[in-house]
Amino acid sequence: MTDYPHMLAPLDLGFTTLKNRVLMGSMHTGLEETKDWNRVAEFYAERARGEVGLMVTGGIGPNLEGSVLPGAAMMVSQDDIDNHSIVTSRVHDAGGKIAMQILHAGRYAYGPKCVAPSPVKSPISPFPPAELDEDGIEKQISDIVATAVRARQAGYDGVEIMGSEGYFLNQFLVTHTNKRTDRWGGSYENRMRLPIEVVRRAREAVGTDFIIIYRLSMIDLVPNGSTFDEVVQLAKEIEKAGATIINTGIGWHEARIPTIATSVPRAAFAWVTKKLMGQVSIPVITSNRINTPEVAEEVLRTGCADMVSMARPMLADAHFVRKAMAGKAAQIAPCIACNQACLDHTFGGKISSCLVNPRACHETELTVAPTKTVKSIAVVGAGPAGLSAAMTARERGHTVTLFDRADEIGGQLNMAKQVPGKEEFRGLVEWYRTMVTQMQIELRLNTEVTADMLTGFDDVIIATGVLPRDPAIPGQDAANVHSYIDVLKRKVAPGQRVAVVGAGGIGFDVSEFLVHAGDSPTENLPEWLVEWGVADPATHRGGLAPEGPKPEGPARAVTLLQRKAEKHGKRLGKTTGWIHRAALKMKDVAFVGGVNYERIDADGLHVSFGDARENPTLIAADDIILCAGQVPDRTLADALAEKGIAHHIIGGADVAAELDAKRAIDQGTRLAATL
Repeated sequence: MTDYPHMLAPLDLGFTTLKNRVLMGSMHTGLEETKDWNRVAEFYAERARGEVGLMVTGGIGPNLEGSVLPGAAMMVSQDDIDNHSIVTSRVHDAGGKIAMQILHAGRYAYGPKCVAPSPVKSPISPFPPAELDEDGIEKQISDIVATAVRARQAGYDGVEIMGSEGYFLNQFLVTHTNKRTDRWGGSYENRMRLPIEVVRRAREAVGTDFIIIYRLSMIDLVPNGSTFDEVVQLAKEIEKAGATIINTGIGWHEARIPTIATSVPRAAFAWVTKKLMGQVSIPVITSNRINTPEVAEEVLRTGCADMVSMARPMLADAHFVRKAMAGKAAQIAPCIACNQACLDHTFGGKISSCLVNPRACHETELTVAPTKTVKSIAVVGAGPAGLSAAMTARERGHTVTLFDRADEIGGQLNMAKQVPGKEEFRGLVEWYRTMVTQMQIELRLNTEVTADMLTGFDDVIIATGVLPRDPAIPGQDAANVHSYIDVLKRKVAPGQRVAVVGAGGIGFDVSEFLVHAGDSPTENLPEWLVEWGVADPATHRGGLAPEGPKPEGPARAVTLLQRKAEKHGKRLGKTTGWIHRAALKMKDVAFVGGVNYERIDADGLHVSFGDARENPTLIAADDIILCAGQVPDRTLADALAEKGIAHHIIGGADVAAELDAKRAIDQGTRLAATL
């Protein structure tokens, strides 16, 4: 008996059967570009050992002009076939199935040779595409089909043809990017000709016993996007052309609506996929923000899809499905959709990983092996750095005692989880609590640790975190001035006019906290859809509400200030910074930069501008919240140094950089892996 009968049910595709209804969706990890095929193989094999039903690789280019950027992985030669064979063999030996995604980027390709149906430049690429002529279109079709054939020769169980997210095939479908007047443009029948032809010829080339997934954009979220009638029409033709499965794509990359960030409600777009159910007879997959077995089971139970795609959750925990099968769902490391180590790394040209699981994509070089010499290890600080160090050390077989002065574990994660849109952090703290108990780590809360208390341990790890930086503003000791800590811990209730000092990540979080009242839209899907202007694509083309975003009014009038004369949030995450800025602007938060903080009094915050301290201005406010950065808390570390007690310093106690859980967790894991 299982708690997840729908998720764990086999899926019969006729010529083969998938062991369950979980697809590990495609992710651009950068691994294929390393050319270290053992490393690539181990990444996928680890997920195969975790019992996922089917995996899809990151996007593989069919030719140079279609590759996402110069140097990106392609499948164009016998060497490529041989290299990918290493991956498929390892996956099959682990009992898994794997499909290769064929990704032609079209005008999204970050290179001067990019091509498209029409010469309409993408807003997210500096390169204008060349318009394809008839011979050029034929070349793209032939290259995609040849790539599918090579994938089969390399041992893949199937391919996923990328037709969504605004990539090449998607670009032919909508008048926004297809201005052609020949047989590839104009009427919808002409505009959908290319994806149908690609699938038809791919099926002819690979035979009947090979999976072809077509990734179809269910809702474009861009102006002049597809209507849902067009989506259904295309889906039916794609089925006729020979697709085995239809997978769901949500939104173009240039869309100004968040689709996978942590502030997006769980399973936020499953209702779109559900509209296609019954319109085709082949299995349909839904995707986006499905991150627990419970959510996956509910999506399947309510008939939203035949299968669920979970990509980043498989970074957070490669054994997601295996743990669900074993009744150990509480032990699944949760994907919090932060994007910090996955998408932000991808768009920054780095190898992807996972904030929660630093071993993701680093399986061959970050190993957690049983220790040969059991040590007694003290970890002081139960925030993300200390927790990751304690758990990794315990996993290796060491005896671990974890201390914290607070009455609960989690450190500053407990403040992050208070912010509307960051509710996923609650699950992360709960997972840590489960694992500390499960791993039998000795936990001592409400304990102010002194150097003398640590003399009996073999190793001491200091993870005492950070302290708020003192901005030294005259008048900051007044009753109307508060630390971000007191606000997020709900020790104070600021008035209706608030000035927030410091526009880093914490300043943005505090502002988000202050402008909301009542339930978070992240936990209320209908409210969230209205807030961001998402409509039913059956009613409004592309799924965009004609009135645009309609957020609830702000709970307070907030002014967010910073010393730097630059765009607010410039240093926020590459793929989420725009969301935070847009969310605050929708709540009428005033962004003020280039200021000098002159003084605080009962009227509010007095500032001036520039090096000459010109234009003295009063920011009228009932309360002023200080979010002016952090400094390492090294009090205990300094005491240990004075006594000559060896120790390691990690996390915020080492380097104070906002609430940098990614670095803290990675640092704690890597240190403990070497002790």
